[in-house]
Amino acid sequence: MIKLVFLIGIPGSGKSSLAQQIVAASGGHLLISTDAIRAQLFGDEAIQGSWVLIGQELQRQLHQAVDAISQNQARSAIFDATNAVLQHRREAIALARDTGFTHITGLWLDTPVWLCLFRNRRRRRIVPDDVILRMHRQLRQEPPSLADGLDCLIRYYPGGCSTVSAIAQVRKNRTRPNLHL
Repeated sequence: MIKLVFLIGIPGSGKSSLAQQIVAASGGHLLISTDAIRAQLFGDEAIQGSWVLIGQELQRQLHQAVDAISQNQARSAIFDATNAVLQHRREAIALARDTGFTHITGLWLDTPVWLCLFRNRRRRRIVPDDVILRMHRQLRQEPPSLADGLDCLIRYYPGGCSTVSAIAQVRKNRTRPNLHL
């Protein structure tokens, strides 16, 4: 099984920190990050740049991850991006499927917006508040769901209670979600 952990959350929700903790703690996970891709292509992760170029590099890195997992050089990959806009989220999931990922777990970091704004003010690269608030509204209006193309969706509340709630699993003959990242 070629697994991808697909992070979802607004800036300041803790996606990158969580991804780095998973990679450092367990090893065997490849990290694919749109911030890192922008830094690689444009010299700075803050430069939004051409999404055509970013998409091409993303596709290349997804292919590399599938190859590494297929050859048992890695356990899974983690895709670190906001994925807040429904259309973009679905396109990224479809791209991951097209490149060979067979199991995609969405991990929605549903951090309170006030905490994201607080964290954002202490970051090196500050995202404008209006951008964070817009993404928050987008996620509230069109929240992640299995209909996006995910096999499993976990809603995680990093700023509140420490429980992880599995929303659903859509694999035939399986009733319990596989929460192994």
